[in-house]
Amino acid sequence: MNKAANSWRAFSAGSQPTGTPNPLALETLSHHGIDMKAPRSKSWDEFAADDAPIMNTIVTVCDNAAGETCPIWPQKNGRAPKVLHWSFPDPAAATGSEAMKREAFEKVFEDIRLRIDKFLATQK
Repeated sequence: MNKAANSWRAFSAGSQPTGTPNPLALETLSHHGIDMKAPRSKSWDEFAADDAPIMNTIVTVCDNAAGETCPIWPQKNGRAPKVLHWSFPDPAAATGSEAMKREAFEKVFEDIRLRIDKFLATQK
């Protein structure tokens, strides 16, 4: 693991939370040893509130071609966060058998992990 990884904290939210996390997403995270202590589906609006954690970098996976709107993040302490846009297919939209759906979640997980590792390798 990159040394920079220890100094980063990740949050997750969406534009249209469903109320509960996707069970296949939780299964995929668990399979990779990622402990979700109290998973919940939440809106990105939580992270724009005055009492929200200060974000240095925001990574969006919204896809304008799919008609999703990307948020405008507010400045905190007089500075706006760096915003990165990474495009990944939505594994929740996968069709087919349960095995095919699990494979879609696994593929997106692997792609995101590679992208995060690459990003963290550039951080001090």
